[in-house]
Amino acid sequence: MSTPAVPTSNARATGAADGGSRVPARTAPSSAAKAAPRKSFRSTAIVALVVPGLFATVALPAYAVAPDVSAAQTAHSVAEGSPQTLVVSSASGALTVNRDVYSATTPEEIAAAKKAKEEAAAAEAARKAAEAGLADAAKGVDSAPSGGSAIFGAIAGSGAVRYPLAVTATIGDGFGSRGGAHNGVDMLCPGGTAIGAIADGVVRVSSEGYFGYGVAVMIDHVINGQTVTTLYGHMTYGTRAVQVGQTVSAGQIIGQVGSTGRSTANHLHLEVKINGSLVDPMAWLRANGVA
Repeated sequence: MSTPAVPTSNARATGAADGGSRVPARTAPSSAAKAAPRKSFRSTAIVALVVPGLFATVALPAYAVAPDVSAAQTAHSVAEGSPQTLVVSSASGALTVNRDVYSATTPEEIAAAKKAKEEAAAAEAARKAAEAGLADAAKGVDSAPSGGSAIFGAIAGSGAVRYPLAVTATIGDGFGSRGGAHNGVDMLCPGGTAIGAIADGVVRVSSEGYFGYGVAVMIDHVINGQTVTTLYGHMTYGTRAVQVGQTVSAGQIIGQVGSTGRSTANHLHLEVKINGSLVDPMAWLRANGVA
């Protein structure tokens, strides 16, 4: 009696020769299988490095990308490509600012400029009117403005001292009024009234803007052995008929009544000085028999 054969490992692995079902063979792990875990670890590490790198690259601004140095670039093209680039020419110099020098126009200056312009226009118109009036006076024609007095070649009268106006005036503020600050007398009469020199003399001042007197004339005289100076203020612009250094005679027309300078109404401001000292004009005129 024979002993049954024991199946070998090959038979177990391959199955019966007669075509029985095949049983999977148990094989030893290969070298590739042993390396699989190590490769997986590498992949994880690479991913861990690549992903942050991609994130950092995407997060950087566009201008952080290295420029293409293969193409020539000008400063202008660089400035166009990057709005945050400042290009300064080497020819530019330092800007110097003087903080202590400035100018501004105030409302008062604007008003003054406007007034000066208006006065200049009025002066030109008055000058033309005065020229026409003096021309008519030479012909003996009455050229008085409406409500005013006739313009004559000289104030009517005789003697060394004359009344300074072509009409009798109303006296306003007298000598020494306004707390003693008024140096003359205000002789109120219509604008355009002729003003004459009170005596022969030489013109010292003839101005369209003589301090607060406005349009004014000043004349030096020698009367009764005394040096007498007379001032005629607030005349109308453009009506002065004499110049500095000119010799005038008593009663000669020197201008017309107005309201220029520090004045609020048409009048002649007359001042009289004797040997440099102010005196009351009206008292002096009366003393010389003309007031």
